[in-house]
Amino acid sequence: MAKHRALLFYHAFIILILTLSLFCKATSEDRKVYIVYLGSLPDWVFSPSSHHLSILQRVVQENGSAENFLVRSYKRSFNGFAANLTDQEREKLSNMKEVVSVFPSKPLQLQTTRSWDFMGFNEKVKRNAGVEGDIIVGVIDSGIWPESDSFKDEGFGPPPKKWKGACEGGKNFTCNNKVIGARYYLTESARDEWGHGTHTASTAAGNAVKDVSFYGLAQGTARGGVPTARIAVYKVCSHEKSCSAHNTLGAFDDAIADGVDIITISVSFTAIRDFDEDPIAIGAFHAMEKGILTSNSAGNNGPSGATVSSVAPWMLTVAASSMDRRIIDKVVLGDGRTLVGNSVNTFALNGTSFPLIHGKDVSRNCTEKSAGSCEQGCLDSDLVKGKIVLCDRYTSGVSEAYKVGALGSILTNYINIDDASFVLPLPASTLNNTEYNEVMSYMNSTRDPQANILKSEVIKDLVAPIVASLSARGPNLILPAIIKPDISAPGVEILAAYSPNASISIPQDMRRVKYNIMTGTSMACPHATAVAAYVKTFHPDWSPAAIKSSIMTTAWPMNETNSNISSGEFAYGSGHINPVKAIDPGLVYEASKEDYIKLLCMKYEESMVRLISGDNSSCPTGSEKGSPVDLNYPSMGAKVAAVEPFTVKFHRTVKNVGLANSTYKAIMSPNAKVDIKVVPEVISFASLNEEKTFDVTVAGSGLPYELRVSASLVWSDGTHSVRSPIVVYTVPRIMSKET
Repeated sequence: MAKHRALLFYHAFIILILTLSLFCKATSEDRKVYIVYLGSLPDWVFSPSSHHLSILQRVVQENGSAENFLVRSYKRSFNGFAANLTDQEREKLSNMKEVVSVFPSKPLQLQTTRSWDFMGFNEKVKRNAGVEGDIIVGVIDSGIWPESDSFKDEGFGPPPKKWKGACEGGKNFTCNNKVIGARYYLTESARDEWGHGTHTASTAAGNAVKDVSFYGLAQGTARGGVPTARIAVYKVCSHEKSCSAHNTLGAFDDAIADGVDIITISVSFTAIRDFDEDPIAIGAFHAMEKGILTSNSAGNNGPSGATVSSVAPWMLTVAASSMDRRIIDKVVLGDGRTLVGNSVNTFALNGTSFPLIHGKDVSRNCTEKSAGSCEQGCLDSDLVKGKIVLCDRYTSGVSEAYKVGALGSILTNYINIDDASFVLPLPASTLNNTEYNEVMSYMNSTRDPQANILKSEVIKDLVAPIVASLSARGPNLILPAIIKPDISAPGVEILAAYSPNASISIPQDMRRVKYNIMTGTSMACPHATAVAAYVKTFHPDWSPAAIKSSIMTTAWPMNETNSNISSGEFAYGSGHINPVKAIDPGLVYEASKEDYIKLLCMKYEESMVRLISGDNSSCPTGSEKGSPVDLNYPSMGAKVAAVEPFTVKFHRTVKNVGLANSTYKAIMSPNAKVDIKVVPEVISFASLNEEKTFDVTVAGSGLPYELRVSASLVWSDGTHSVRSPIVVYTVPRIMSKET
């Protein structure tokens, strides 16, 4: 009997092991998080969560309960869910008629004392204070440090009555009447441990905080563009590479339903994605439906062309540019020569000169090339002690020189991005190729090379604004007729609030600050967000498109003599943002949900468009289908075939928001390579909100490959200047074959 029981136990054990192994295989093997986008929420009453589980159960079937695979339901502002799926399950979902798209939840990347004054937006600028206090800025980022002086709520009343959100900030997190809401989608709280979200939030809507500096540099008053506005935080990132697509879409779902007025998101993909697989484009579309404009960073993949990943026309895409304050440091060689470099170097070396040595001469275990680049593990700590080491590569040289205890480091900026300074963890300077080679020549010409690295200083930059080299460029690969980025804003060496728990440079740097200097399109984006919020305080009833139009058409023109396709308007859009002018643009280019739906009809099947729109939208056919060049966009762009004659017609409508009785005349900034005609050349208005249409025709006999031809149209009534850039371009021969 005992033997029989043992045998039964053995068989039961084997069955259990096999069952568990099959279950583990079914639940974990090749499973990834996918986003299943179902479009708008239907008008009829139903339970989205139950519906999502029902759909999911149909594909997971015998693998277990759908609840075990569901990651998140999107049910407050649009319809969809995220789930752990196999490739086979993903394929089944993709073929369901109620599904718009199924795409992997890939990671996204996170992309001031002087900047506002530089734009003429000083502390005494005209404000609609009562309305500004009711504006709610939704910040989708890495969280916030709520105790920062930039977010104290002294003088603030209770949250606006329209606020429908909550303070669900998690562990040790408290909201106040400034930071009125918080949600988190990873880690255990909405607290910012990385610094990025705190920086962007304070740039957009931080309080005015006096006597702020970074170790004495850039001293002044740190303030946001709308300092009396409220902030709602949605934490989707914990560090640079931890921003998942499904969490980002969840933040949009909540922010829209919570009642924010504008969304700032300094997060972007490194690769360009079509609208139905881009969580930011999807979220921003549904925000637009509710009257919420989304401001998004262009990305930091410049200066190459066609790198901008924020390309949807219903978003405001922001490039990064410099301002008239520049931070530099200097390298003084032993022969007296002084070279100007770029870094935010807070250290002063105790002496006048120190031994200078190249990385390849202080290594015992690496190739000459690797050692010269100061790659990880290559430098010998005993050989670099008390010396300034030259590193042929910036990215590896900074951390390696710091790790082994070098006295300082001189680094090469091998791609010649010399328009921005970054905080470094040791006495160091970044030189462009020419100056770095000058140091190498000096070192090779003397038996005892010496150098000193001085503490950084602030100088006035007379050529600003210039687009930062890192700022991603157009043209737009998804919609070639839509010029992206839309606008340029300060994004270089911006001082703003920071998390005191975060490193200020590399992770090993133990210095901690309350305000830090950062560079990137992430810093430019909240500047544009604040300007959009500022415009909204004067025009609460304006649509997202009207606000965006006012920002674009009043921008300061920027000039670029280079005519290649990665420069000019494809670097800075309509120009540099001008906050004061934006509240009174004179005319605006309106675009509604229906206009964007018509545009989507040019890309997708009608059944898919209906799911996205949530109604019975019918797509035009034949000649009525139209062209993307006819979207009522504030800028005008067209890709044309190279070396062939072309004619492009842009049809536009403007709404009068300036003076009731007004007449505008067309002023062209022509280009000799094309013929441009505007019909009519004069438009007159008899009342506010009256609309007038016009056509712009651009013709040419043929352009070479990879060329950008720029012009502009300005409608002027003597008071307002409503400017639209006009760009026709050809792509490189290889891209022309592909498209």
